[in-house]
Amino acid sequence: MSLLPDVPAADVPDEAWVLDVREEDEWEAGHAPHAVHIPLMQLGARVSEVPQDQEIYVICRSGVRSARAAQALAGAGWRARNVAGGMQDWAAAGRPMTADSGAPPFVA
Repeated sequence: MSLLPDVPAADVPDEAWVLDVREEDEWEAGHAPHAVHIPLMQLGARVSEVPQDQEIYVICRSGVRSARAAQALAGAGWRARNVAGGMQDWAAAGRPMTADSGAPPFVA
């Protein structure tokens, strides 16, 4: 259970800084249009790419990996929120998605 409050996908602000921690194949299938992709296993090495001056919304497929990432970021001083239900709930809420290939996006 996350100690941070989760944010429903439907409530993520449109202009939010979204960090997607899924694997490459999941990202390529479909993602939030303005999300930044840093796979969870690379986050420690790439954490300097995550701004500390704004709230960060962390997302994965179902909310489990993103909860771990959000906890770690919050513990290191970031204002991080986990997106509950991940990209599955993002898609179910009708939030915009894109795929870099131009194919119809989906949650892998």
